[in-house]
Amino acid sequence: MKQFMDKDFLLETEVAKKLFHEFAAKQPIIDYHCHLNPKEISEDRHFNNITEIMLGGDHYKWRAMRSNAIPEDYMTGDKDDFAKFEAFASTLTYAIGNPLFHWTHLELQRFFGIDTVLSRKTAREIYDKANKMIASDDFSARRLIEKSNVETICTTDDPIDTLEHHIALRDNKSFKVLPTFRPDKAVNCELETFVPYIADLEKCTGKTIRDIDALLAALTERIEFFNSVGCRLSDHALAGVPFAACTKDEANRIFKDALAGATLSSLEIEQYKTFMLLFFAAAYHKHDWAMQIHIGAVRNNNSRMYAKLGPDTGFDSVDDKSIAQPLARLLNASEEKGCLPKTILYTLNPKDNYVIGTMLGNFQGTEAPSKIQFGSGWWFNDQRDGMVAQMSALANLGLLGRFVGMLTDSRSFLSYPRFEYFRRILCNLIGGWVENGEYPADYAALEEIITGISYRNAKNYFKF
Repeated sequence: MKQFMDKDFLLETEVAKKLFHEFAAKQPIIDYHCHLNPKEISEDRHFNNITEIMLGGDHYKWRAMRSNAIPEDYMTGDKDDFAKFEAFASTLTYAIGNPLFHWTHLELQRFFGIDTVLSRKTAREIYDKANKMIASDDFSARRLIEKSNVETICTTDDPIDTLEHHIALRDNKSFKVLPTFRPDKAVNCELETFVPYIADLEKCTGKTIRDIDALLAALTERIEFFNSVGCRLSDHALAGVPFAACTKDEANRIFKDALAGATLSSLEIEQYKTFMLLFFAAAYHKHDWAMQIHIGAVRNNNSRMYAKLGPDTGFDSVDDKSIAQPLARLLNASEEKGCLPKTILYTLNPKDNYVIGTMLGNFQGTEAPSKIQFGSGWWFNDQRDGMVAQMSALANLGLLGRFVGMLTDSRSFLSYPRFEYFRRILCNLIGGWVENGEYPADYAALEEIITGISYRNAKNYFKF
């Protein structure tokens, strides 16, 4: 029986061990998609205790605790911090097979040097030991990033954000913090937040926005601003993929109707979204940005808890819409105009792994190796089975060796051991193929592949 999470954790063959320890482990981290708060990085936030740093804002952990019948006060309420930590510790015992079990113990091992298994029995010991360390300056936001060997962070930012904290971090020598342009609120014309958001965009740009030309001008201005602050990516969250042909005149009418509070038909909503996504794609192509499209989340399912806590608090799940035909038409519409940007396609539903994996080959180009990418196992797929399924599909259908690799998609400064988790799974997958005689034991080629997926491919793809 192997020791629990030892140095060869998840590495089942001698080749896998060599690939990880000699090639993957030492690579820097490029976290090209996350939800860290740039203000906390800029101001170098210091944490009061391990509960703040480990449980604050982490809806993965909150979901597990809710499944253990823990009252909401222990996640998002006013229970004292040790009580919250102890409640999580008691939950973790039952999380066998859940990546949370591995992530949490990697966090304890890598940041705190704690090998003790976290449970209700050990919660107080671990809490006290960790808090003594957190009291030092060595556990501020920036120090945690530095200790994780992070080279570049791309946060997720609204077009109206000031980016003041990114600007303040420009001279930081240890790592880069760059914005990512996420304009969902300007696209989702069916939501009650749409009209107030356009008003906010007016205030931000000083422009009156009453027609589609004014909207596009305002958004173009914000894209230019983001580009001046170092933005290299955009991000769009789509439950399904819209595609309905839409002229500029039709988009203008729909936009004006939405501003007037009219109820839009499902066709009109789809037309407007299609028009806007194609506009954005062309703008990104102009600036050589990568366009990320996250497909397949059905959000805010629990209306009572949404009213109480708001979005991104652990009440989202996997959607099952059909995406193949609209996705093909959306990408083709940009390709026809010669303005399809580098694009990363993520699916939350693994049923679409082969849809995405086969879509890539339709629209590749010479701008970058694997210009159209199959994004890493995302959210509910961010675990061993999900990662192996995503990488195996990409290997079967495209070029795994050109994959831009892992990201955290996280709000936590302790999330960087997830890169180690990914790299171990990657090395075990490829190491198994070598051991089975499915790929030669050519370590020069294997080093290029492993270091590429771990780090270099992303650096080159995004031109960091």
